[in-house]
Amino acid sequence: MSGHVTAVSSNGEYSFTKPNRDSITLLTGLGVEGDVHAGVTVKHRSRVAQDPTQPNLRQVHLMHEELFAEVGEDGFEVAPGDLGENITTRGIDLLALPTGTLLRIGDSAVLEVTGLRNPCLQIDLFQDGLLKQVVGRDEAGNIVRKAGIMSVVREGGVVRPGDTVEAELPSGPHRPLERV
Repeated sequence: MSGHVTAVSSNGEYSFTKPNRDSITLLTGLGVEGDVHAGVTVKHRSRVAQDPTQPNLRQVHLMHEELFAEVGEDGFEVAPGDLGENITTRGIDLLALPTGTLLRIGDSAVLEVTGLRNPCLQIDLFQDGLLKQVVGRDEAGNIVRKAGIMSVVREGGVVRPGDTVEAELPSGPHRPLERV
């Protein structure tokens, strides 16, 4: 499975959206250099309030650009970085990857997929009704989360728009993504 990076985004301040950049630097075990969510332990405010010593399994947020067209069909306008992701991709089904998948990006960066982003109410503050577009239920009543995946940095490197993304699936039985 492969695709490519269409945009990279980061923000050194707590803000829902993240501005696009020419490149971002991934730091092993930490996340995106200069991003407010980088660190060994949790940085998302709700998680810090629960237990600030939890490991940060949400160092890098990836989102598939195809979602923007999907929600656009219902009148929502979303662009790379708008939903707080660090890396926007095209051509790779991020939501179908199992936990533990390695994503090799560009020349040297390697991310390990830890789980699904658990979208929050801030999405509706960005655009009213958008949360229902990215979290819903399937025919069997199971919750479906579409707001991207989370990962940790296993090998650092610079990531730019146009870089390839190659997925290396884990060996053994695959565990489906759960929210992190």
